[in-house]
Amino acid sequence: MLAAKLIPVMLVGLAAAMTVYAQGGGSDNQIRFYQWRIQRDLDDYTNYDHLGSAYLQKARETGDPIYYNFSEKAYLQAQSLLPATDVDSASITAHLGALYLSEHRFQEAFTSGEKALSLNPDLLSVNATIGDAQIETGRYDEAAVSYTKLKAPLDSIQPRPGLQYLAETRQASLNYLRGRPTEAIEHMRAAIAMAQKAGLPKENIAWSQFSLGELYFGIGDAPHAEEEYQAALATYPNYHRALAWLAQLRASQGKYSAAVALYRKAIAIIPLPVYAAALGDLYAKLGESDNAKKQYQVVELIARLGALNQQLFRRELALFWADHDMRLPEALQFALSELSVRKDVFTWDVLSWVQFKNGMTAEAVESIAQALAIGTKDAQLFFHAGMIYERQGDSRKARQFLQRALTLNPNFHISYAESARQTLDRLKRQSPDL
Repeated sequence: MLAAKLIPVMLVGLAAAMTVYAQGGGSDNQIRFYQWRIQRDLDDYTNYDHLGSAYLQKARETGDPIYYNFSEKAYLQAQSLLPATDVDSASITAHLGALYLSEHRFQEAFTSGEKALSLNPDLLSVNATIGDAQIETGRYDEAAVSYTKLKAPLDSIQPRPGLQYLAETRQASLNYLRGRPTEAIEHMRAAIAMAQKAGLPKENIAWSQFSLGELYFGIGDAPHAEEEYQAALATYPNYHRALAWLAQLRASQGKYSAAVALYRKAIAIIPLPVYAAALGDLYAKLGESDNAKKQYQVVELIARLGALNQQLFRRELALFWADHDMRLPEALQFALSELSVRKDVFTWDVLSWVQFKNGMTAEAVESIAQALAIGTKDAQLFFHAGMIYERQGDSRKARQFLQRALTLNPNFHISYAESARQTLDRLKRQSPDL
């Protein structure tokens, strides 16, 4: 399963999110509440703004992209009720930036963030949106600068745990990408404490716990990974992300029946393509080819349902096709299309793997070099590099990266971990003196 890779949490406009939850009842009740408020007063922009934030939170909770459309309409209506230069429109513009980020409209997210800051320089949380857009487009040094601005002014009287939460999650992401997983874990643990202190929605706290578990799994620390996945489920019962990654953990432990049950439970909540692909791979591992085929068909169906789904899952679908030697020319087209808007480490990694599967070895070597450029420590990334260099004929590099993948996490993938071991053993036999 393609891991989340600690993509920064879509949580800018914390004040709006917290206001939405202030009256309790969760996103569904808040959606109904602000719809009712709008019916009573069609000209109050704040009701539309809060409704947009409620829809955005609902999208986080369910993974259903339809709520992004509802959120955007609400925000745009709020914006239309204010002059474009009004300082009150700054927060709405910031919220739109967070929405665009979640829809993978990275340039629009960046532009909205910059505009919001120009209208109101005190909206410090907007620097998270700006930095996230820079991360996704491969501008890591610029993102690091943006994240340093997530600090309350020195003369600030009130503590701002929400702002501290944003700062800690972003530092966790940056440290992970730069190959410092231990530091990333420390920042994410701090983020969880800040989320709880700030009284953030339970889903946001669970996201942070799940992400910490993912970091632990990435370095092969299964006990701590499980502890955090279970913590996420305790915070937000039936949280689909925690269920799916706990299923990945169970599969890595050889507990296949438990993994199947967890994946099926996650898919019943929200059928994301990455979950269906992982369940299909698990069925294939168990020799249940018909069930595997059904899940693979689900992957393509979900990913192709509407333009927004294709936009959101283009990278995942390209990787899925490459992993299963399906539609390889189309996978290449999707990967290149994704790279045109998203130039982060993991898009370069997927492109390299798709090129490898298409027999484009020279191009794959160039792309994997881009993926490795900032020192990210990721077992699947190292596995791809090892296989690409092995085909290129560079046995030394191939052995180096395959060993790094297995050292980092010996059970990083239900199939590829064994492929890494077999390839590494073969290379050692062929060239024992390297």
